[in-house]
Amino acid sequence: MLKILLLTALVVFNINAKDNLSKYEEIAKKIFKHAHKDSSAWDRMAYICDNYGHRISGSKHLENAIAHIEKELIKDGFQNVVKEPVMVPNWIRGEADCKMTSPWEYEIPILALGASVSTPENGIEAEIIMVKDFDDLEKKSKEVKGKIVVYNRAFTNYGQTVQYRLHGAARAAKHGAVASLIRSVTPFYDANPHTGISYYDDEIEKIPHAAISLEAIDILQRLTDQGKKIKIYMKLTSHYGEDMLSHNVMGELVGKELPKDIVAAGGHIDSWDVGQGAHDDAGPCVAVWEAVKLLKELNLVPKRTIRVVFWTNEESGLQGGTQYAEKHKDEPHHGLLEFDSGVFNPVAVGYSGNEGYFEAFKKYESVFSLINPKFQIKQGGGGADIGPMMKLGYTGMGLVVDSEQEYWRYHHSANDTVDKVDKKILNDCIAATALALYIYADLDIIE
Repeated sequence: MLKILLLTALVVFNINAKDNLSKYEEIAKKIFKHAHKDSSAWDRMAYICDNYGHRISGSKHLENAIAHIEKELIKDGFQNVVKEPVMVPNWIRGEADCKMTSPWEYEIPILALGASVSTPENGIEAEIIMVKDFDDLEKKSKEVKGKIVVYNRAFTNYGQTVQYRLHGAARAAKHGAVASLIRSVTPFYDANPHTGISYYDDEIEKIPHAAISLEAIDILQRLTDQGKKIKIYMKLTSHYGEDMLSHNVMGELVGKELPKDIVAAGGHIDSWDVGQGAHDDAGPCVAVWEAVKLLKELNLVPKRTIRVVFWTNEESGLQGGTQYAEKHKDEPHHGLLEFDSGVFNPVAVGYSGNEGYFEAFKKYESVFSLINPKFQIKQGGGGADIGPMMKLGYTGMGLVVDSEQEYWRYHHSANDTVDKVDKKILNDCIAATALALYIYADLDIIE
């Protein structure tokens, strides 16, 4: 009897899956058509970037953008729109100057790295020592004291190369360096340095830490290879002010059957203070926003509630994601999706969490073929802002895009402006996000 019951349940599940597949295929067509009806989503992103500019944590730019988003969410008819207070660090870039003073004078494009301390008031002038990587630094340890360490670590992948931005200052200071410079974390030559957060070791003296352009570091390397003695003058006035009040802002499309069961989705509304933060992360934020707005307009309300969240302070402290987890950890989250990888061709949803729901979700992978014939629902996903919730055991997902490394041309640099975001591709991302959120929030309960 038990065997018959199990077989019956399996048959019913497969019939439901086939029925849902047909239903979701029709919904996918509606979503795709609606997402591509115009370029209003791109206009919304451009408005935020043009009117509020960069949105570094602690700035009026960021808070003005958040206030605008709150008003627009209400205007769009989202439910339960709220701003939740978050205290954020207030790192101030200040001014930066860098030039090679010997063997000849050369102005070097420079950006202080997030959290960097300032130089002395009159700056620093010192001989440099070029190192390939941390192993090379260790080998040259006795030569480092009193010098500026310059890391010429070529880009391999982000995870490996970013370690020199994150930890380069502390590692150099350990050997007596007076400052450190890194080759910008990008494979592209564009004469622009790229910024990003860095970390210190409280047990080691803090030294100024900055990024310089690839062109500049190549010049320094060639002169070093020729046996030249190179001196650099650098001055940074970067420092921390008092922590400032910021906010996470969110709104909901309340589910029709399981309204207390939440699927949270979004990105981070803060950015670095160079460029406009269009790819990182205004475009992805708007994509999620417009995806849920699209579902509302088409009256496609899934079983569960979809909560759109714009997290604050992802770039320089992750206070928004941390605060969200502290405040909402006891709410039943069916899962969380983050989009923080730039606006490029959507190719997958990465998934980390409940195996049963993954298998149920993956059954509808073919539904996405209208957006991308090779689209996948695959294992491995998440994001920085949803990381604190994932650590508590909640399912995490991320929209995966294929930039063919083009993202790193714009990442954390003056290049990240609205003109770099393609209107059609943004609409593709909206369609993929809307379909993924609808299906996942609509899945049957699995015991």
